[in-house]
Amino acid sequence: MKFCSLYSGSSGNSLYVEGSHGRVLIDAGLSGIKISTALKQIESDINTIKGILVSHDHSDHVKGIGVLSRKYDIPLYMNEGTWNAVKDQIGKVKDDNIRLFENEKPIEIEDLIIKAFSIHHDAADPVGFSISSNKTKVSIVTDTGMMDEYIYESIKGSDLVVMESNHDVNMLMAGRYPYFLKKRVAGDKGHLSNECAADTVVKLAVEGLEKVVLAHLSEENNFPQLAMETTNNKLREHKLDDCVCVEVACRFSPGNIYNL
Repeated sequence: MKFCSLYSGSSGNSLYVEGSHGRVLIDAGLSGIKISTALKQIESDINTIKGILVSHDHSDHVKGIGVLSRKYDIPLYMNEGTWNAVKDQIGKVKDDNIRLFENEKPIEIEDLIIKAFSIHHDAADPVGFSISSNKTKVSIVTDTGMMDEYIYESIKGSDLVVMESNHDVNMLMAGRYPYFLKKRVAGDKGHLSNECAADTVVKLAVEGLEKVVLAHLSEENNFPQLAMETTNNKLREHKLDDCVCVEVACRFSPGNIYNL
């Protein structure tokens, strides 16, 4: 499998996963042109994308899904709750390209086996994804206000995890956001803090996780170096810092390509 984060953050999100035959995007929260250009930068091609998996209905994850589906005839995969929330926002999509799934039930796209699992966010029916092919597993958990045992069990055993590390709690609380927004971000249906992300990475590292991409960092309440240091320091406390490669997803450009 190959993985690359194309864009990550409140400005727009899109991830790329490639199996032996199947190629998919997870979310497309930017213009079709930007997504297509990013794929060219990693030597892929929008015309080879077999589906777009949609995690939830917020605009930074769905802005480009309608135009990409129409222009390149790409199926959109999402649950019914998300579809009902986005169908009036994304323009007309061919009926054949609307592929509704049930959470927990496996989806097959070429050689990729995909499972959606519920997460905690203030959206219609938000999900994370685990994607497997040839005994390799990539999991994505962004836009969740909290972790729980169900999410952990869904991503356990992954070779690479994309983990939200949205904000530093002290920066958030001391920052200029109004109180209601601070409460929303820090709440159980908001976004995951650096500390919570680090705790989860440690737990997964004990089970053998080797690669982590910290994602969806707040531009206002975080820094890439701070997010990385928080996780690496926590790993160091548990003598696991030599076991896990930790990187931060780029906001405006494709990051590293992982060959798994």
